[in-house]
Order: sequence, then structure tokens, then C-alpha cells
Amino acid sequence: MASRDARNEGRQDVGVFDYVIVGAGSSGCCLANRLSADPDVSVLLLEAGGKDNWFWIHVPVGYLYTQNTPRTDWCYKTEAEPGLNGRALAYPRGRVLGGSSSINGMIYMRGQARDYDLWRQLGNAGWSWDDVLPYFKRSEDHYQGGDDHHGSGGEWRVEEQRLSWEILDAFRKAADECGIPPTDDFNRGDNEGCGYFQVNQKRGVRWSSAKAFLRPVLHRPNLTVMTGALAEKLRLDGRRVTGLDFRQGEALRRVRARGEVVLATGSIGSVQLLELSGIGDPAVLQAHGIEVTQALPGVGENLQDHLQMRMIFKVEGTVTLNQRAGSLQGKLGMGLEYLLFRRGPLSMAPSQLGAFTKSDPARETPNLQYHVQPLSLDKFGDPLHAFPAITASVCNLRPESRGSIHVRSADFRDAPLIKPAYLSAPGDRQVAAQAIRLTRRICAAPALARYRPVEYKPGAEIDSDDALAIAAGDIGTTIFHPVGTCRMGDDDRAVVDARLRVHGLQGLRIADASVMPTITSGNTNSPTIMIGEKAADMMKEDRRKAG
Repeated sequence: MASRDARNEGRQDVGVFDYVIVGAGSSGCCLANRLSADPDVSVLLLEAGGKDNWFWIHVPVGYLYTQNTPRTDWCYKTEAEPGLNGRALAYPRGRVLGGSSSINGMIYMRGQARDYDLWRQLGNAGWSWDDVLPYFKRSEDHYQGGDDHHGSGGEWRVEEQRLSWEILDAFRKAADECGIPPTDDFNRGDNEGCGYFQVNQKRGVRWSSAKAFLRPVLHRPNLTVMTGALAEKLRLDGRRVTGLDFRQGEALRRVRARGEVVLATGSIGSVQLLELSGIGDPAVLQAHGIEVTQALPGVGENLQDHLQMRMIFKVEGTVTLNQRAGSLQGKLGMGLEYLLFRRGPLSMAPSQLGAFTKSDPARETPNLQYHVQPLSLDKFGDPLHAFPAITASVCNLRPESRGSIHVRSADFRDAPLIKPAYLSAPGDRQVAAQAIRLTRRICAAPALARYRPVEYKPGAEIDSDDALAIAAGDIGTTIFHPVGTCRMGDDDRAVVDARLRVHGLQGLRIADASVMPTITSGNTNSPTIMIGEKAADMMKEDRRKAG
């Protein structure tokens, strides 16, 4: 008790709330909206980052500036990865109101019905496709209106992209010639096909979870939002979580929770806060001198992510962004087009054309996803190439490799150790080789012949399975979809149950991508919002039952 009293000495008590939500990202903003709709409860939303009032957050192409800058990004890095031939990757995560939805690619994607049915088959009642579809629809405001698969009038705006490219239209035709049919909707439970991604934008402007869920309810007297609030440690009384210690700048603060604390800090942040609070694998905690308060060996394990192989093809006889952005006249034209019409390259999501297909016919459903771009560069942050080119990125949607995230030390200011273990499973290396070969077939199809595509990376001379797997490590990079580190389940390696309550503790839930038992077949932002929607309903239901 003495150590706890010493830790709290000099801390300002900011009060007691029914719900304390840690993290104002994709799920946290949704939770704040739904829980504060009840005027009889008080809600505190804590965000380590600042306000979302920076110009580049709202211009879609601004992801080039919001990632890898401390103003909006945690600026994490992975450890050197053997599967990436010793490379370490930047690992962007949003640190601002809206979280990663303020810096991500804006692609609206739910995944496949099979994903959620598998969660249910793993023992998580209430998480099948039929169970979660109503939550996707509740939030959604689809540009075509509501139907059996889509919602209308919700907070989460979904629109078509406001540009097209001749070379991408040709790629879509080439994909069709290779057996990947056209589609105009990836979000009806079966996402097989090729088409332009739908995006979370509103008339050419990024639509983040902060805009969608938080701004409209900031006037509520029972909702308090604190930015610059960096969580240090959960406060426990026996097996009950009673609050949180945090900092705002140099000020030491604490908050008490009358009902529940909800972690919505993502697959990295939720692990770090749990472990700093003594909740996790005893061996990990004791190695850093952290007292064990609840042994949960699965905390930080089961990390899954989508690794994309960024294949680049030089092209001829068409305009790509490389040329448009390569001249002063082109840059001025793009700026003017966006200023006047909210259209053109500045309204671009990082990827415009998508495709879902199988790496081999024996697969039950598509296990590959393409992100095709009318541009090329060596890596994000580098200038575009001087020659016209496209990037056909392809990822394995269901990696077998499992990595981990754990604290580096007992100091909350130290970034954790991130080890995704990319391509460590033989099956992942095989799928990578198959994906590269399929991409080559598409680019050799008749529809693209007039553009004379020539493989620039990894290089057409690389052809054996082993060589292609090594090449995948050279051109592979994350699509920023870390999930699974606090997975849902009822076995001894699970961290939360099907109602997202942390095993062995009271008053603590997790509602973010870390609870996914297996990664969804596509971009993970909208599934994370769905998790927030469902968590809010379960919390309100449990409150009613408790009287």
C-alpha cells in the first residue's frame, strides 16, 4: 500500500466517472458517443494526442504528412525482422483525436462473412456475420442509401472516390481476363472481385471517427474529453479496476471509475497499459521488475498483420501520378482541382483500385487483397519515381505467422517491442510466391499490353519459390493492420471473453482491434468501429442488469 500511496502523492484527482475510455480513436470515439447518449451516466474520454485541427488530417492525401510525424503518429518501429531480411519497418498508429482513422488510408472494408463466422466457431458467441452486420449498418451512411447490406443515416460516411485513372481501368480489365471479375461492392460478405475502393470521405474530405462520432456530441454535459492525456497505469483494488493514473504534460493526474474502464488504445497501446499495470505474462512482467497483479500469458501474443508485397511496373503511353506530381505545373493543377472541386489526386486514398482473389483454387474464399496505385516510390516518405509506373501491392489476408508486442521496460514513456514475425510461417512464404506470380500474370494480360508494363521490383529474373520468398521480404511492408494481441476467447491464452471483459478482473474491458481472434480479410478500421458499437451495447445491457 505504501508504494501505491507514494505513486499517487501529488496527483490531482480529476473526479469519478461511470465510464473511463482510454483512447479517442476509431472505437473510442464511437464508444464515447454511444455511452454518453444516456444522460444518467458520466463519461470521460482520454486521448494521448492532441486535437484534430491540422490541415493535413483533412485533405485525403495528407496521410503522406500525418504519418511518421509526432504531432499525429506514435512513430513506432518494429524490431529488425528476419522475414524481411533484417529490415525494420515504421509502424504508424494515430496519436490524435480520431486515432488511426485520422491518418489511415480511408478505405471502407468490413472483411468477409467467413471471418466473423470463424470467430463464433472459436467459441465467441454473438460475433458471427449475422450478429455483427447490424452494427456495421447502424453506423453507416452509404452514398447509395440503405438496403439489406448497407445502412443509411449513420455517422460513418461511405462514398465513392472522386477520381479515376486510365491505367487502373486497364488493370481492372486485365484482372478480369485472369479470372478476377469486376465488382462494385466489396462489403456484402463475399468480397471477391476487382473494383474501386469505397472510402470514408465526405465530399472529398477525410471522414474520421472524431468527425463522425465525437464532434456531434461534444456539447453533452455528461461527456468530458481530455487530450494530451498519457495513460501510465491502471488502478486496482483487489481484482477490481477502479481508475487510472495519467499525465497531461508534466501534470500528474488520476481518475476514478464508478463503473468500468475501457481500453480502446489498439493492439499496441492496450498491451502496453495492461503490462505496465501488472496484467500479463508473469515472465515478461518479472523480467522488467513489474509486480504481477493478474497473470494472463496471452497478453501481447497472437499479433497478426497484413504484409503487402509492393510490386512496381514501369509503364508507357499513359499518365501516372509520377508525371503529374513531377512538375510545378502538375502540382499547381492538382492543387487547383482540389481547391475548386474537391477532386483529383489530392482527394486520393493511398490506394484506389482493389481486388480480392485466391492464391490457389483450393482456397474456400479469397485470401489475397490487392491495393493498386497509379504511382511508385521506393518507400513512403521518398519522392515519386521520375518514370511513369504503377504499384500493384498484394497481401496475404490470412497470415499464419504470429508475432508479439511487449513492454521494453517498466517506463511508460518507452515504446514497446514490436515483433510481427512476418513470413516466419512456411505457408506465408508459399502464398507470397503465389501472389507475385499472379500479379505477373495480370500485368501480362492483353488489356495492359498497350502500356508495355515492365517489372521494376522485385525483378522478372527472380522466379523460384525460395527466391520469391526472399524477394517478398525485400519488397514487403505493413498495411498498418495490427490485431489480435488481447484476443477474445475462453481458453487459457485468451485475454477477454466474448463480452470483452478482461479475464479475472472486474471493471475492465477492451474494445479495439486487439480483441480480434483472427485478422479480418481486408482493412481493419471499420471492423474496429463495429467492435466499439457492439461493446457499447453490451456495457449498457450489463448496466441495466446490475440495476
